Amino acid sequence: MFEKLKQLKDEYDDLTHKLADTSIMTDMSAYQSYAKKRSQIEPLVEKWMEYEGIEQEISSCNSLLGNEHDEELRKMALDEIEGLEERKGVLIKQIEDILMPDEDAQYKNRDFIMEIRAGTGGEESGLFAGDLFRMYSRYIQNMGWKMDVVDSNPTEIGGFKEIVFSVEGENAYNCLKFESGTHRVQRVPITETGGRVHTSAATVAILIEPEDVEIEVRQEDLRIDVYRSTGAGGQHVNTTDSAVRITHVPSGVVVTCQDERSQHKNKAKAMKVLRARLFAHAEEKQQSEFSNVRKLQVGTGDRSEKIRTYNYPQNRITDHRIGLSLYKLEIIMDGDLNEMVAALVQAAKEQRAEDNK
Repeated sequence: MFEKLKQLKDEYDDLTHKLADTSIMTDMSAYQSYAKKRSQIEPLVEKWMEYEGIEQEISSCNSLLGNEHDEELRKMALDEIEGLEERKGVLIKQIEDILMPDEDAQYKNRDFIMEIRAGTGGEESGLFAGDLFRMYSRYIQNMGWKMDVVDSNPTEIGGFKEIVFSVEGENAYNCLKFESGTHRVQRVPITETGGRVHTSAATVAILIEPEDVEIEVRQEDLRIDVYRSTGAGGQHVNTTDSAVRITHVPSGVVVTCQDERSQHKNKAKAMKVLRARLFAHAEEKQQSEFSNVRKLQVGTGDRSEKIRTYNYPQNRITDHRIGLSLYKLEIIMDGDLNEMVAALVQAAKEQRAEDNK
């Protein structure tokens, strides 16, 4: 890292020298290019110069420690060194943050789609999917973000075979992007009469909503079907053809939406999900090894593919990617995800630092 900073300082000095040359004004394109490059690296160079200044101050203080005849001076030097070392530690962290930004930083304030699907485990997996939905709903509400259910397929006993919803809010994506993957639950199902602990699974996927310029969906590539809604919905169920199914023929991606009474609204929501799924596929195709976070993406939903285990008998939740276990499952399921999210964000940051050594 320090070698890179030295190189940036040399580059900065060279650019400054070029910009000071009056002849450069005859080539405005070159001038603008040099000025832009210098402004981009200037924050790092300033931090590096501050770091070098602190190192020089520490060196000066260290020279005073050799004075064995003035104990008061030695104590002052030691106190000064302690403060300088603290400043240096803060500065190093700031430099690391600039050098190694979150690879998903450009999506920090982007809206996204969250999908939760029941995996293995029958009815119990559907109930667990419902529990996950309630957990995320409460967390989103606590954080002051907005969510909107796009589509849901409820089970008869209160869970979900699948539920899809959109999320918007500042920094929401950066907090929830680590939830993609297979979640496993260990507990006694309400349908179990013998008191045995069962294991079930549900999958979670996070899909960024693309901007218009990022993905093009041609109307001629779509097949749109309408049908009557099913499931919960009161007197409006099965009375109008309001549900919408959109098939993107080239990719085979199918999206359904029946959550709204209006066919127009269902179509708009379905298109939002379709674009997000197509964008995710395009990203995966372009970058097979996008980041450590991408390796956590949702798999098949099988019990053996897990990123996290929710153990109700032990009141324990364990994230297997970072080896963190918290013994407050009830609190977390009530929407308090802050400690888990903070640990995942920190682990990702440390991994980036390790990868950039």
